[in-house]
Amino acid sequence: MDPERRVQVEKSLMRKLDARCSLFIVLYVMNYLDRNNIAAARLKGLQDDLSLSYNQYATCLSILYVGYILMQVPSNMAINLVSRPSLYIGCSMLLWGLVSTLSGIVQGFAGMVAIRFFLGFVEAAFLPGALLILSKWYTRKELTTRNALLFCGNLISNAFSALVGAGVLSNMQGVLGHAAWRWLFFIEGAATMFIAICAVFILPDLPHNSRGFTEEERYVAQLRMTEDVGVADSDEPGQTPFTGLIMALKDTKVYLMMLTLTAYVVGLSFNAFFPTLTGTLGFGYVPTLLMSAPPWVFACLVSLVNAWHSDRTQDKFWHIVGPIILGLIGFIISMSTLNVAARYVALFLQASSYAGFIVFYSWISSSFPRPPAKRAVAIAMINAFSQLGNVAGSYVWSLSDNGYRKSYGIVTAMFGITIVGCLVFRMVLVRMNRKLDEDEGVENSGGINGEEGGGARPPVGSEKGPEAMNKGFRYLV
Repeated sequence: MDPERRVQVEKSLMRKLDARCSLFIVLYVMNYLDRNNIAAARLKGLQDDLSLSYNQYATCLSILYVGYILMQVPSNMAINLVSRPSLYIGCSMLLWGLVSTLSGIVQGFAGMVAIRFFLGFVEAAFLPGALLILSKWYTRKELTTRNALLFCGNLISNAFSALVGAGVLSNMQGVLGHAAWRWLFFIEGAATMFIAICAVFILPDLPHNSRGFTEEERYVAQLRMTEDVGVADSDEPGQTPFTGLIMALKDTKVYLMMLTLTAYVVGLSFNAFFPTLTGTLGFGYVPTLLMSAPPWVFACLVSLVNAWHSDRTQDKFWHIVGPIILGLIGFIISMSTLNVAARYVALFLQASSYAGFIVFYSWISSSFPRPPAKRAVAIAMINAFSQLGNVAGSYVWSLSDNGYRKSYGIVTAMFGITIVGCLVFRMVLVRMNRKLDEDEGVENSGGINGEEGGGARPPVGSEKGPEAMNKGFRYLV
């Protein structure tokens, strides 16, 4: 294919791909909406109607992540095998929409615990699956911005859920004999199921077989990914999901990122309690819900700018640590004053710390580039383990005295641990890049490890370690 023709085909490919992948944003909105609408429902009587103590309510929040953790690795091992991941994700979304709708009919603690467990179980397929699909279509220089757009669904859901919650909870009380908070689950669950059906027909599948692309576009899509790291984005003959599992389990980088992301998630646990934290400003439940939206809109804008600049500079570390520092400033303000205006500004700063979280996920994908079987397991393992942070976070915010100062102290410490973990990970990658430079120097001078130079290197991500990377590949730091 001549260069001019390739440019035309690639533009057409990216235009179609971006349009279809934009639905992931809507799916993530619904994913978090169905997961976190319990916080808005609590403001309108859910906890009282179900006679839940605080610890029981916290258990209802945390049990979701038990199912979420259990299913993530098996789900991503499965989605790496299927030829139509759009159908896989669409069906899982249909199931979680149904389970979310059933939240509106529960009558007590046991029922809510069961519903929340199964909600997490079926929701587990979405995020690691979406990240894996994006990593199969977009190069490392494009991935952070696309991940940011995906995670904007998370941030938008925090704003959108507050607005939807205010509308439903204000106008649906007693309709057809149901409490307003029950209608919140009915309406949002039904919307999720409708969008799930649309997703099956809109989302892309894989570069080699996705419908809606021409043969030339599919060829260029595969060529782009091969050029990105110097090897095709496919598993070697004989590699299975279990091969990828073993490779991921042997990579110490996986464990470092698991611990670091878990600390980050604990630090971000204010997300599930955001309406409650906004309520400390002293307003009624409708103003509280409406005031909960602007910080997340601000966080979305910060995230897009931060991700765009990260892709442009190919830097990860500072684009993670910078937003974390903003969040730390917000935590410190919340601990230091009871002034309403200052505390509201602090909520904006806290929400903006999500901008680094988005870059962190693209750092995962770019640090485990090949083979896909290993990348799928690594993404799922890191994301699944990090959900323990959400379990812990459900109880962190039980310390409500003095405007949650003790809780803010805990998440401040967790952000500090996150920064240290990112620094160590960066040092590891810098050392690995240095090793790659040394090996290329040896190869160019006549051989490597006693062999003649110029021979083919093992595939990226193989068990032979970083020195087996294809020529020209470097980890992003």
